[in-house]
Amino acid sequence: MENYYDAFKKIPGTVIFDATQSRLGYHLNMFAMSLMKNENRQAFKADEVAYLNRFPMSPVQHQAVLDRDYNKMIGLGGNIYFLAKIGATDGHSFQKLASLMTGMPEDDYRNMMIQGGRNPTMPIGPVEK
Repeated sequence: MENYYDAFKKIPGTVIFDATQSRLGYHLNMFAMSLMKNENRQAFKADEVAYLNRFPMSPVQHQAVLDRDYNKMIGLGGNIYFLAKIGATDGHSFQKLASLMTGMPEDDYRNMMIQGGRNPTMPIGPVEK
């Protein structure tokens, strides 16, 4: 019998945030959580590269933040609840981030969720800026 964890791995586009992902994304998530403080948000907005250089992220993680590629950040260990701090710094709601991550217009995403959510076999679209 298949276990619960393995069943989720079969859903296209699903990344399980487990201990391995947590370790992989530690510095990425610490950066994102730093944006809870206004002075850090202001420093990040003033010079993103300089602010990101304060955190020992991998070059791929660093670039994913600059590109605002949330799907990539999740694949690199980002926790969506922490990554939402980046979106909030950019003035985006959580709903807007989800629409960007699925490649759907925000209204379409909202309506899909109101109607019960995404079919798990539906492909995930490209990330838009």
